[in-house]
Amino acid sequence: MSPEQLPSSRETAEERRTAREARLIAREEKRALKPNDFPGGIHPPENKQQSTGEPIGSIPLAEKLVVPLIQHTGTAAIPVVKLGDKVLKGQLIAEADGLISGNIHAPSSGTVEAIEPGPMPHPSGMEVDTITIRTDGEDRWCELTPCEDFRQLAPIELLEKIRDCGVAGLGGAGFPTAVKLDPHGGTEIDTLIINGTECEPYITADDMQMRERAGEIIAGVEMMAYILDEPDQVLIGIEDNKPEAIEAMRAAAEGTRFDIIVYPTKYPSGGEKQLIQILTGREVPNEGLPANVGVICQNTGTARAVYRAVRFGEPMISRVTTVVGEALERSRNIEVPLGTPIRHILKQHGVHRGLMQRIIHGGPMMGFTIEDDRTPVIKTTTCLLVPTDSELPPPPPAQACIRCGFCAEACPASLLPQQLYWYARADDREKLQAYNLFDCIECGACSYVCPSTIPLVQYYRAAKGDIRIAEEEKEKSDRARERFEFRKLRLEKAEKEKEAKRKARREAAEQARKQREQQAASGNGDSASGKAAKEEADVVAAALARVKAKQSSPEQQLARAKRSLTSAEHRVERMQKKLDAADDAQRDQLAAQLKDAELKLQDARRKLADAQAKASPSAATDAADVQSGTGGSGEEGGHGGQSRAQSAIEKAKAAAAARASMDPAEKLAAEIEALRARVAKAKARLEKARAEQDENVDAFATALEKLQEKLDHKMRQQQEQDGEK
Repeated sequence: MSPEQLPSSRETAEERRTAREARLIAREEKRALKPNDFPGGIHPPENKQQSTGEPIGSIPLAEKLVVPLIQHTGTAAIPVVKLGDKVLKGQLIAEADGLISGNIHAPSSGTVEAIEPGPMPHPSGMEVDTITIRTDGEDRWCELTPCEDFRQLAPIELLEKIRDCGVAGLGGAGFPTAVKLDPHGGTEIDTLIINGTECEPYITADDMQMRERAGEIIAGVEMMAYILDEPDQVLIGIEDNKPEAIEAMRAAAEGTRFDIIVYPTKYPSGGEKQLIQILTGREVPNEGLPANVGVICQNTGTARAVYRAVRFGEPMISRVTTVVGEALERSRNIEVPLGTPIRHILKQHGVHRGLMQRIIHGGPMMGFTIEDDRTPVIKTTTCLLVPTDSELPPPPPAQACIRCGFCAEACPASLLPQQLYWYARADDREKLQAYNLFDCIECGACSYVCPSTIPLVQYYRAAKGDIRIAEEEKEKSDRARERFEFRKLRLEKAEKEKEAKRKARREAAEQARKQREQQAASGNGDSASGKAAKEEADVVAAALARVKAKQSSPEQQLARAKRSLTSAEHRVERMQKKLDAADDAQRDQLAAQLKDAELKLQDARRKLADAQAKASPSAATDAADVQSGTGGSGEEGGHGGQSRAQSAIEKAKAAAAARASMDPAEKLAAEIEALRARVAKAKARLEKARAEQDENVDAFATALEKLQEKLDHKMRQQQEQDGEK
């Protein structure tokens, strides 16, 4: 560093120090101020004392753990195990698919029994891919990677450990924590908020963790502040209805710069945007994120999970869940392995099926009904509420809206629920988005105060789903249109290029033709180009003349005639064999085909004789013998073949006439005799083929087998007729 730069460096450091001191002073002043308020909100019965009477407990391990591959916001994880694999507790069984996703680990040791669709906690009751592990009862851990001092690692390394351990938000949304702690776009984060509100009635999981495990929560907050480069202020917000948790957290945070902010109880102060407004006075813009106003918000349970992941290398395989309701013999909070079926949990808490109205996943305000009690616990399972009819009566049928405006007064997001309701019923998606439907946090405050008991939140959820589906379809359509237009442009470009080449060839040919015409008109036949063209034409003409002469020579004609004769003789022989092996019903047709083959054979012999006469005058006598069919064979020539065909035809006609005058028994006997003769011929032909090692032995054997089957069938018919007589 040069001497000229030193003053500016000192000046910059001094400015940074001054700015930091100013922020600390402002923070101290703000600490003395009362928390802000947010619009709307309600005060439903809390019912939190039912599950806070005993410490966080546990239950026996279930025989099977059903682990869904999507337990977080984003895409489902991809399995890395297969059927029959042995797994250890904490072992990776499915890895994240993309940035907004999370790793899934085995909650206990055992064997992978199934990888198939299964139930998952969701308002739609949909099924997702799951991995079923049959536990072995040993609960053996895989090898972990602990970290004694997290400050020895860079923030990016801590983020990687958190991501590898599959930590997701435990407040209910399940957003991957590593993504949330790494805001993109260069946003400067000056405030870290830890949400200990837990405003939903009945739920006390965060409350009990702050009472019993405040030290681990504060240690996790320190790690998150370190990852965020020590933001100016770290605020831990807790409602004033949790005095024991407040005292425990203040004791754990003593000696740190973390502020425990206590504010009045009001639902839904635990909403992310509402809590930011309470603690900082900042408002998150429509469809914006807390990072847009310099804030990161995390849950107290998530902070503890971050600590366990970094300090001990433990992946997120369990969570604290509230199990409560008057239909249970015992209500409390338990640390339960993820994937544990709800049926198993309720059994361990003495559920009364006759008193149970339903099973609610979450609280009475934002929860939803679980129809299948085989559904497992996942990372976002904050509470299992099992009420009776008297504890949580079913809502009466919805009536017409009376436009009282209570819903607008209760809305914490300053929306117009009544208008959103009408637009949702009319499926007016443009109006819904114009009225900021997606700013709705689905807290249920509007439904709670509605005198007409209209399930407003259900309409909003359905409308959001329809809009998301429509946007996905539009995106797919846009991509398909872009691909089509690109293909169309590519084809048009290729066609233009082809047309340009064709045009160039036509122009070149036309130019050459004009040059030839000009040369012919000018009489320049002796030019070099004219001579070359003439010589080329002479060469082609000479080649064609040689081919023509060769094809018309007597030797070539004689060779073709011999090949034709050989082919005709083979055809006659094949037809004769078919006629000999044919059934009586086919003999007439085959005899006619044999006659046609004989005629073609005569024509081939005649052509051969003509060709031999042209090729050699001395062969004229032989040609005459061939044509007459007496060439050294007497009656075995053409006339002999013709006589055989005629004889076969006459024989077939005579046999048909004879059968017409027979009674059924005589016909059957005649058929049997004919089949016996054909079987004998087939046997002789097969033996000859085997002796000569003919390649058609298998075909002859098959033909003999079929003839023998026919003969056996006819003989059985004859025996039946004799028996009847």
